[in-house]
Amino acid sequence: MAKDAQNFYITTAISYVNGSPHLGHAYEGILTDVMARHQRLNGKNVRFLTGTDEHGQKVDKTAKEKGYDHPREFCDKIAAEFQAFGQHIGMSNDDFIRTTEDRHYAASKAIWQAMQDNGDIYLGGYSGWYSIRDERYFAENEIDTAEDGTKFAIETGTEVEWMEQDSYFFRLSAYQDRLLQYFEDNPDFIQPESRRNEVISFVKGGLEDLSISRNNFTWGVPVPGDEGHVMYVWVDALTNYITALGYPETESELYQAFWPADYHVIGKDIIRFHCVYWPAFLMSAGLDLPKAVFAHGFINVDGQKMSKSLGNVVAPQDLIDAYGLDATRYILMREVSHGQDGNFSHEQAVTRINADLANGLGNLAQRSLSMIAKNCDGKLPARYDLDAEDQELLTLCQSDDFIEQFDRFQFNRGLEAVWRKVAAANAYIDAKAPWTLKKTDPDAMGHVLSVLCEAIRMIAISARAVMPDSTDRILDQLAVPSDRREYQHMSEFMSPGTDLPAPEGVFPRIDMARETDAA
Repeated sequence: MAKDAQNFYITTAISYVNGSPHLGHAYEGILTDVMARHQRLNGKNVRFLTGTDEHGQKVDKTAKEKGYDHPREFCDKIAAEFQAFGQHIGMSNDDFIRTTEDRHYAASKAIWQAMQDNGDIYLGGYSGWYSIRDERYFAENEIDTAEDGTKFAIETGTEVEWMEQDSYFFRLSAYQDRLLQYFEDNPDFIQPESRRNEVISFVKGGLEDLSISRNNFTWGVPVPGDEGHVMYVWVDALTNYITALGYPETESELYQAFWPADYHVIGKDIIRFHCVYWPAFLMSAGLDLPKAVFAHGFINVDGQKMSKSLGNVVAPQDLIDAYGLDATRYILMREVSHGQDGNFSHEQAVTRINADLANGLGNLAQRSLSMIAKNCDGKLPARYDLDAEDQELLTLCQSDDFIEQFDRFQFNRGLEAVWRKVAAANAYIDAKAPWTLKKTDPDAMGHVLSVLCEAIRMIAISARAVMPDSTDRILDQLAVPSDRREYQHMSEFMSPGTDLPAPEGVFPRIDMARETDAA
């Protein structure tokens, strides 16, 4: 049975529990949340998943170094941090998956068994340069030697050590042609285009069979039939996306409704695992492939990669404390281009917040609603025949061109389109000058303010996926019912005479000097 097009399933990469949440986690969480909220506002039935990746040698080692008797205790602590963090940045996820849950052990063993039944798993021996941090082997031409004699991976800079062990292998080499054909038949599977080219080049370079088990530690999902081995962390981790839908019960309600996923949202550094290994595993297990993988870039600070040694690490909480949650969400979505690395600076953020939010949408709403409170008995004024300027503004604000941009993760461009509405509404109020009409033609003043309220309402709905709390506060002040705040209701005008609550500011101005000092 084909998945209903009205159902939309989106996932983040599950966060590795080797450390606490950072700005990269915040960006991915907010990016994915905005898409989930956007699709809900566009009438879709959304399932949104995030979670934590808790197995592997690195976690086992870190737990011991931190004095935990068992890695599960360490995982419980960090997983709780990530759950609280998601709530703190406004994530609206429907489920939070932990790879230490019983349901995930069952799913991981089931997909392993399905791949084995298909003849794609065999026992062999492996030797090579292994990075505990990256949970992967590197070929001889992928390593170098530091001045102190330490071997490290050129790609990631992490230390490697020579390792020899028995290992189960997945016949990845058998899927090279099938993967290339799938990429050709499904050009939107890997996004953005630059990442697609990178993956295709990698696969065309030749695929070797993949080591998918370890027997030198025990913190992982035991291999079915050979519990001396645990699953390689990526077999385990990637399976989370179907665990959360009830796999291996493929006839379950959730699985039938939401698989295949519409989007896996990940960082560009793990694209190979999601666009090569995961599709091959699914093909082997006889399961549908996700519709798309979107690989986003990283957030730099003042033009440089975040680094403790450079002292430029920005904690998400610092941004929220300085600007507020919705302003932080707006900055991250407005300043980062589609799939590219983004740059953050406090000066740039303050300038944008003050211009777009405080002086733009905030001031527009505040002065319009304040005039109604003072001069119209706090009721939405009557509208009369629309003139050309009225119609031009309302037509622009009804435009749904931002939806197409949001659909493609081009949130910066979509927000540009929304803020063209803000600029037009501010130009309209300046041209119509209702403060002057108050003295000469009060009815005309009321008409202008009523048109402005409709524009503000439509703008707030347009921006609601990005700034849900702030836009809802604006819609509350316009007395818009909670069930009339989706995109489909943008063209439904309000009833004149509606009582409007007392207005209050939503976007305060930020003091540049104060926030720069705080940073």
